[in-house]
Amino acid sequence: MAPSLKEVAPEGFITAQLAIGRAALVPEIRLYLASALTPLWQATEAFLAEQNIAPPYWAFAWPGSEALALYISQHPELVRGRRVLDFAAGSGLAGIAAALAGAQSVEAAEIDPMAQAAITLNAALNGVEISLSPGNVVGQAGDWDVIIAGDICYESAMAATIMPWLRGLAKCKIVLLADPGRRYRPADPGEILARFEVPTSLELEDSTTRQVCLYAISSGLD
Repeated sequence: MAPSLKEVAPEGFITAQLAIGRAALVPEIRLYLASALTPLWQATEAFLAEQNIAPPYWAFAWPGSEALALYISQHPELVRGRRVLDFAAGSGLAGIAAALAGAQSVEAAEIDPMAQAAITLNAALNGVEISLSPGNVVGQAGDWDVIIAGDICYESAMAATIMPWLRGLAKCKIVLLADPGRRYRPADPGEILARFEVPTSLELEDSTTRQVCLYAISSGLD
């Protein structure tokens, strides 16, 4: 008798459904990635329903995380020897880049258990360690030195909750936001540090590339 989906470990499901690939802008980093959105959604529909968890956003290298990973790889001094929080980490790509750049520690904030499993697997692929934050970290001060966040402004309620928290953290910490023009990004998040053209899929985005702006979050915004 085949095992119930409830008996399938997330790690086993991920390794069975995804293939090891490389991030487009940081090909030195390997990830478990979906080759296409639709087949994965179809394959995971029953599993996700039975597990009562979110769709597989963790199976893709999103533009914001790619831009963060590239910037960190180009500027390792930003994280070297520092404690880093990869917020809404998804696949863990940006956090892995921070670990490879010499961060003292990297913590990934993700409430999706499948994303947590993917982060652990992806970190192991790249020979680094990333700890997982227990629960929701929004509103916490934490002991991080650097907070990195990508693609977090795609929902109104999420942006309205998270951006004030990040601005508060920016009073005494380095806070970076990578945003590819999501609808609910604040008009002026902070200083633009870099712009990147990131290859994307038409299955995920409305174009084959997205321009991602990397901001140093300002603490002085209303």
